[in-house]
Amino acid sequence: MTETFAALLFAHVMADFVLQPDRMAQNKRHPLMLLAHGLVVLAVLLAVFGRLDIPLLYALALAHLALDAAKLLLPPGLRAFLGDQAAHLATLLITAVVAPALWSAAPWAGMALLPAAMAAAAGFVLATRAGGFAVGLLMAPWTDVALPPGLPGGGRLIGLLERALIFLLVLVAQPAGIGFLIAAKSVLRFETAKNEGPVGEYVIIGTLASFGWGIACAYATRGLMVALGAPLPAL
Repeated sequence: MTETFAALLFAHVMADFVLQPDRMAQNKRHPLMLLAHGLVVLAVLLAVFGRLDIPLLYALALAHLALDAAKLLLPPGLRAFLGDQAAHLATLLITAVVAPALWSAAPWAGMALLPAAMAAAAGFVLATRAGGFAVGLLMAPWTDVALPPGLPGGGRLIGLLERALIFLLVLVAQPAGIGFLIAAKSVLRFETAKNEGPVGEYVIIGTLASFGWGIACAYATRGLMVALGAPLPAL
């Protein structure tokens, strides 16, 4: 069951956060865009499992499409994003429970470390790219805060890099390095963070949210990889 879940999770993350361009994500209210995303989901599922004759994969793609359509009825924001992803993860888990041997039907099921590799890839994308969406939606109500001038997209790239480093530190069993990362960012952001007004609060909230998301994704991924028998160093 764990191998099946890892493969399903990898397919979901690839379809939602890697192979879904911003134009498609922002225009899902158009039926053709929504349908195009559903076809991408189905194509990725079929590619991951290497089979065209598994009805459950078609049903899962339809469920994904239905959840995305339901999300359109909700006010856009962090709650809708987290609720949508939680619902998708629930469908993946239910599928893995109903058909635990689904992965064994894949032509490359004999590659023992492949499920762990897919879990690592999925976790990395969730920590970095999905984390960027989550933190961005969290901070959206305060976008009118007058931040000091900086590089275009610099803050977004910093967040992505810090979550990537956190993810890698946890996977190689060096979580203490996160403390040094926090210290380094505190020094670099000192002039901004010491501001007692909204700018300082904005930076602190965004930093804590980014670090928290990265840590949560890293430990969840590590737990899944250990369950899959990945040869990770002990914490």
